[in-house]
Amino acid sequence: MTTTDISRPVAYREVTDSNGRMYRVGETDIDIMGRKRKWMVILPWVGMMGISSAEYAFASAEDTLHTAHSWSSLHIFWMLGVWVFFQAAVAFPAGKLRESGKLPARWAMMIGACGTLLGYLSLAFAPHVVVAYIGFGMFSGMGAGMVYATCVNMVGKWYPERKGGKTGFVNGGFAYGSVPFVFIFTGFMDLSNFRWVLVSVGLFLAATVAVAGYFFQDPPKNWWPAEVDPLRPPDDPRARRALAMNPPAVRQYTPKEAWQTGRVGLMWFCLLCTSGVNIFGIAFQVDIGEDAGFAGGIVATAMSLKAIVNGTGRGVIGWLSDRYGRKRCLIFVCIVLGLSQYGILWSAEIKNLPLFLIFSSISGFGGGAIFPMFAAMTADYFGENNNASNYGLVYSSKLVSGLLGSGMGAVVVSNWGHTGAFTLAGSISLFAGFVALFLSQPGRPNPKDINPNPQPLGEEMA
Repeated sequence: MTTTDISRPVAYREVTDSNGRMYRVGETDIDIMGRKRKWMVILPWVGMMGISSAEYAFASAEDTLHTAHSWSSLHIFWMLGVWVFFQAAVAFPAGKLRESGKLPARWAMMIGACGTLLGYLSLAFAPHVVVAYIGFGMFSGMGAGMVYATCVNMVGKWYPERKGGKTGFVNGGFAYGSVPFVFIFTGFMDLSNFRWVLVSVGLFLAATVAVAGYFFQDPPKNWWPAEVDPLRPPDDPRARRALAMNPPAVRQYTPKEAWQTGRVGLMWFCLLCTSGVNIFGIAFQVDIGEDAGFAGGIVATAMSLKAIVNGTGRGVIGWLSDRYGRKRCLIFVCIVLGLSQYGILWSAEIKNLPLFLIFSSISGFGGGAIFPMFAAMTADYFGENNNASNYGLVYSSKLVSGLLGSGMGAVVVSNWGHTGAFTLAGSISLFAGFVALFLSQPGRPNPKDINPNPQPLGEEMA
């Protein structure tokens, strides 16, 4: 990574568009931080990979943790739900602290690194399951929430004109970064080595998050890239199409103002449904695969495929949303996620391994692609200045969805079996797609509501 020393302040100017939104233009990325802004995509991506295994690989360690600590499977599933709860709970307060300047991005990442390490240490040495709930569920979850919120919002601030693909790429690290650890936890870790494996993984991932976060830096408020004129269509065809399909927010909304538009509530509910289905799939795909008689290694492969497609799908859908619009892509993703739950159930019931792997991969795509859609859509609707807080409001739906998808999912499976649980999950995701039809950018008139002039130009004088 190369940097350039800045010896003098760089002049900038503030321009205002027809909606009254202000843009700060004139400063380049190198003027501000001494390096290209692409590093604010690469480094957040690395940071996201550092926290991914706690959610996506945790279920793969279930058998070892169950035997080593005598924890029931229900405890382990609820522990994942508690982790997701605290990961989401910290998003809004962390966003407020970040935007107030009291919590620099670098320190948020360091706190996240400490939480990551504490989580793995508690899984290795917890004398009682309550300690694991606190160490892994609470501290690791809060640390991951700090990292997640910081990384996702960082890339949106540095790429306000083309955030979909970049946000999706960074978001993808949260899934496929777990792939090596799925195989480590299922094929290498056992009762003889689980403590040093967990400690080694924790140290490595905490160091990864800390090193990446050390170089984080926010752009100034209202910053806009110097090479893109915010008042006219850009020359870059990619940026021009992205801005045409996903125009910038008409102004910078505070969290209170964003909530009053009603869009935050709709987005919160859609994410509640879809992320709950995603977490349910992560927690119970291994379970349904083993019940179908598939070997443990094959199930681990299915989980790895799910994580890989989950991560790469986030980047792909982000790129597609720049071309075709966030709302269209969000509805498409909800449908894909819902139908894939039926496919997983069907392939497990007929014990068809190739179909099980295919539908697991499709489910991974749908489950991952929802998150960059909401992250980018929040900035599109409400602006970048308060995006950490605004997205924290939307993302707080995982407070509930984590508990529903993992903990309550275990209750539903025990009472209704996999057939009832996966059928319900698919139906919930399809319903979320229906709700997403009602989303629209606040402050802009709906073209259907604009009435043509009854007297076209020239007729007044006729």
